[in-house]
Amino acid sequence: MEEDMGSMQQKAAELEHMAEVLLTGEQLRLRLHEEKVIKDRRHHLKTYPNCFVAKELIDWLIDRKEASDRETAIKLVQKLLDRSIVHHVCDEHKEFKDVKLFYRFRKDDGTFPLDNEVKVFMRGQRLYEKLMNSENTLLQAREEEGVKYERTFMASEFIEWLIQEGEVTARTEAEQLGRRLLEHGIIQHVSPTKEIKIVSAVRRSSMSSCGSSGYFSSSPTLSSSPPVLCNPKSVLKRPVTSDELLMPGAPYARKTFTVVGDAVGWGFVVRGSKPCHIQAVDPSGPAAAAGMKVCQFVVSVNGLNVLHVDYRTVSNLILTGPRTIVMEVMEELDS
Repeated sequence: MEEDMGSMQQKAAELEHMAEVLLTGEQLRLRLHEEKVIKDRRHHLKTYPNCFVAKELIDWLIDRKEASDRETAIKLVQKLLDRSIVHHVCDEHKEFKDVKLFYRFRKDDGTFPLDNEVKVFMRGQRLYEKLMNSENTLLQAREEEGVKYERTFMASEFIEWLIQEGEVTARTEAEQLGRRLLEHGIIQHVSPTKEIKIVSAVRRSSMSSCGSSGYFSSSPTLSSSPPVLCNPKSVLKRPVTSDELLMPGAPYARKTFTVVGDAVGWGFVVRGSKPCHIQAVDPSGPAAAAGMKVCQFVVSVNGLNVLHVDYRTVSNLILTGPRTIVMEVMEELDS
């Protein structure tokens, strides 16, 4: 039993580390798309879609202070290569070199081998943040066998919450979701020696389900993502105030989007304050499909004006609201 538990914990740790690397790679991919480092390129009369040049990426990483020198930049990208996040367009080079070779993110050509694992991790993160930002009492301190555990929940209550929030349609679906989160180390029972009977939960940390008490708890991993995920460099060329946006004749156009979230989320990141702006958009996500772009300023969420609040408040509104959100934004007109 102890060996099985140790094996499970080791696998969970490996999956968790992998997910963090993959999420970091995804942030980089979004930025490279936005700055046109990733684009279609031609070589010997053949076009290679959505790729970047190794040498140019190294230049970019140093210019953006993401790497101190070329050797460090090579090592950073090699980690992505080792994890199959990027690859040579013809799969002929396993070592990343400071030369004019074409590479591509596997997510951009449909060969990403670990997409399901990342989706599970990201869904767990989204559910955990939704729980933390809502006014329900699911997450609270509880005791089992004389030991107090912070931020735990009951499996049965969590299943009810998933159904009420529209995350699942039936109890069996909730249990299946919980089992997937458990298998990927995203949830854990507060007492690892207990037999797991029902699972349903989340963690940007770790939570799992049910022994005699059915308590789940959050673990430290989801809350310790790499800094680049939490505080990426602003995409704005300069700060803009709410008053500036609302000035008569200001060079900004209002747009309204209806974004329907999928199993992973809505596919965009909000940052900044008074006003907030769109920091990143997943090209393959629901927000991009609706027409959302980076550098747009958030005016309202589901009819509530948010021009004078920070991104945490806006994120909370989105996470605790319905899966379908209506967002009004302002976009700078082309000069």
